Amino acid sequence: MAEIIDGKKISQEIKEELKERVLRLKEQGKEAALAVIQVGDDPASCVYVNNKKKACQYIGITSLSYELPEDTTEEDLLALIDKLNKDTRVNGILVQLPVPEQIDADKVIRAISPQKDVDGFHPENVGRLVIGEEGFVSCTPAGIIELLKRSGIEIAGKHCVVVGRSNIVGKPMALLMLRENATVTVAHSKTQHLKELCKEADILIVAIGKPQFITAEYIKEGAVVIDVGIHRNENNKLCGDVKYEEVSKLASAITPVPGGVGPMTIAMLMHNCVASMQM
Repeated sequence: MAEIIDGKKISQEIKEELKERVLRLKEQGKEAALAVIQVGDDPASCVYVNNKKKACQYIGITSLSYELPEDTTEEDLLALIDKLNKDTRVNGILVQLPVPEQIDADKVIRAISPQKDVDGFHPENVGRLVIGEEGFVSCTPAGIIELLKRSGIEIAGKHCVVVGRSNIVGKPMALLMLRENATVTVAHSKTQHLKELCKEADILIVAIGKPQFITAEYIKEGAVVIDVGIHRNENNKLCGDVKYEEVSKLASAITPVPGGVGPMTIAMLMHNCVASMQM
């Protein structure tokens, strides 16, 4: 059976380290504030925003909450972002996605100052990642790197297959694995012979948004499997993109859902917020 990569435990370790760093920075007179903007009251977004606020409180960062009505105009949202960009007390700005259809999410992402873009979505920060410069990195991929490293899993020289090419997970994940000297293949909806390709992976990272799509037939014995997906199955239980029961018998290490990648996303958001204090 595979070793279970415990995202709850590792994310807690990171938060404890950040708590210490925040305390030391406060002693030097440095404070941090994260502005969290939510438009509308999507239930999943409400849960995420609440978890972010709790994490801020835990590590000692001020959380500024902006809860806007569903019918907020794009113009009003962009005006608020501009105001927060200019506010020297605010280190990080986060707009909870998705936004209502009258608002262009891409415009919103571009409006946030790259120096306050703690989500790591701004084209400038993405560009920095591509050319290997320092900058904010998208939180989920950054969290996966921490999961691997803190679990003692060697990345350099390994063949990593990333299934999914989204701007938020798949693409930055591939770039981060390249930075860690893995050999990287990105697979997607048009990839041929996906099963055979996945079976070549030493590290398989799955972010395709299809419940329990990856079965044992896709796994090389001894592979490390990272499951980014989160869904509700027919019994209303949480599950990932990977068929956990089957795959865990073949893998050497695997992330569970829930309790794997999910907690790491918020831990790395907090990491970015603390990094912004030192800029």
